[in-house]
Amino acid sequence: MALENTDIQNRLTETFGESVRNFQQEKDLFSFEMDADKNTAVILFLKNNEDLKFQFLTSLFTVHYPDDSNADRQFAIVYLMHNWYENKRIRIKAFINGEKPEIKTVSNIFLCANWMERESYDFYGIDFKGHPQLKRILNMDEMISHPMRKEFPMEDSGRTDKDDRFFGRTTINL
Repeated sequence: MALENTDIQNRLTETFGESVRNFQQEKDLFSFEMDADKNTAVILFLKNNEDLKFQFLTSLFTVHYPDDSNADRQFAIVYLMHNWYENKRIRIKAFINGEKPEIKTVSNIFLCANWMERESYDFYGIDFKGHPQLKRILNMDEMISHPMRKEFPMEDSGRTDKDDRFFGRTTINL
């Protein structure tokens, strides 16, 4: 029997009630939102439930919404999970506060989340509580900012290697 979106929604709402909401089909991806403080419980439920079997975390990433007037929705942690048995994929969003962006780690549930959470920490400053080694993964350790945040400047005006002469854009005086 094929796993239907209504089955997923019913099982989640029976277990988590109002903590899961905004269920919708977006193209070929079933999506919903969850409360950030329930992220580990929802992820574990989806992974371990005998009927759902979402046992693969495809991706985990962060989206920044700086213009959202609600400070509690300025960052979204997005989880993409896959059920290999039914070839079913789902997207889960957990919105978190922009002033103190933190959420519990899922790296103890899916080992592959370790580096994905470190990337979100490195580029957005998201604090994944309980992460075994939350430190920068691609940027220098000395960096004090998070370059994927929308308020980060596009270019550093003090860089000398961005001189137009180095890119063949000089003016020719004839």
